[in-house]
Amino acid sequence: MSDDTGEAAARLAAIADTLADLALDRLRRASEAVGAGEAPDPSLLAEEKRITRARRSVEKAVRLLGEPGGVLDDGP
Repeated sequence: MSDDTGEAAARLAAIADTLADLALDRLRRASEAVGAGEAPDPSLLAEEKRITRARRSVEKAVRLLGEPGGVLDDGP
């Protein structure tokens, strides 16, 4: 991995961590509603799913940058 792709991968990994924190925050807020006897806000759950999909895409980019030739097995 060259220095520039390594740097990009590191920045993307930090973004993936931020996205994970955001997703957990949405789940925490939904859980608090359930704990208070309320139904979770469907928009919070939808947002968490969207953020999680974005995080997975960013993590895939990190893996692609880290592999020789950028080959990635998309497996199940």
